[in-house]
Order: sequence, then structure tokens, then C-alpha cells
Amino acid sequence: MLEQAIRDYIAQNNAHPKPFVWTKTADEILASVANFCQRTSNSHH
Repeated sequence: MLEQAIRDYIAQNNAHPKPFVWTKTADEILASVANFCQRTSNSHH
């Protein structure tokens, strides 16, 4: 059932493709990742 739902989604998406548009620059994304890594590495868990 799940597999068929995924296949249906892919078929529908491929029938009407839309290009992915980035909303942030590479520098903004990398800064966000660095911030996340800093927070998680200092969590002491």
C-alpha cells in the first residue's frame, strides 16, 4: 500500500515536473548547518 502510494506520487510528479528553486544561498545553508552542528556538539547528550 505504501509502496503503491510512493509510486503514484512519483508518477504524478514526473508527469508535471517543476524545477526546484533554492530560497537561500549556499553560504546561508552552510552557516545554518554549522550553527546546528555547534548546538548539537555542545548539548552534552
